[in-house]
Amino acid sequence: MKDLKPIAIPEHYNYIAAFMTLACNLSCSYCINHFGKDGFVKKRLTGEEWVRGLNRIVSREDLPITLQGGEPSLHKDFIYILNNIKPELNIDILTNLQFDVDEFIKKVDPKRIRRNSPYASIRVSYHPEVMKLEPLVEKVLKMLEAGFSIGIWGVLHPIQEETVRQAQKHCQALGIDFRFKEFLGEHNGKMYGTYRYEGACDQKFEKSVLCKTTELIMGSDGSVYRCHSDLYEGRTPVGNIIDPAFDIEDIYRPCHVFGHCNPCDIKVKTNRFQEFGHTSVEIEDMPVEHK
Repeated sequence: MKDLKPIAIPEHYNYIAAFMTLACNLSCSYCINHFGKDGFVKKRLTGEEWVRGLNRIVSREDLPITLQGGEPSLHKDFIYILNNIKPELNIDILTNLQFDVDEFIKKVDPKRIRRNSPYASIRVSYHPEVMKLEPLVEKVLKMLEAGFSIGIWGVLHPIQEETVRQAQKHCQALGIDFRFKEFLGEHNGKMYGTYRYEGACDQKFEKSVLCKTTELIMGSDGSVYRCHSDLYEGRTPVGNIIDPAFDIEDIYRPCHVFGHCNPCDIKVKTNRFQEFGHTSVEIEDMPVEHK
């Protein structure tokens, strides 16, 4: 099979996200994947297709490919994909760690998922609403002992904030890196999160704008999307990672659903260097047409 032409990542890009699947083995009530309408594409690339598509990417040492979901380990070829991404590409993983860590340790070299960065390469989500802390801690300690770069992140949801803060104290005492994520979304009629564009995710209006991303977002079938909102709501993609003709166009694109953004795209957050103030997209008003 002929190799696909390389895809160079623009210098200002901050994130490469490969959503292996949007299925999950947990059911958190506040899941950000379900913020808008669920229009998920259900089709999945095979492991060989993912490897072929991802291996055409030309990135930088400080910009890994992040395998995520849903829960990425639910992809039947998850370990095959990990072990066959070319060595020049660094790998991060977002996971709930509900898989068999003994099998993972046996089949994956910890050096393959470790890089020089201010945070762990394997970032485990802790959701007290649907999981117990101790079994998770045991798995993380086992993976740390095996040499993996791994830490835990907890969402500071208003209902579980105290539980998450206590979990951090417990984990830090055991030598586990435990960090917080800001809760994004609505709870009891209040919108939580720090956002750059006022009203953008309130779902109270629609406005036409121009939007430019700093992220390569790939859905489970390899489709490439302008933003997380398009991914989760199943809007038309801009291309596909396994399409030989696909290349990144670093441009502003028309968007006619501003006001229905996903919080992930417009929140003010840290970039890949852990510097605060970054936003995934840049949004400008649509130019006025003069007659």
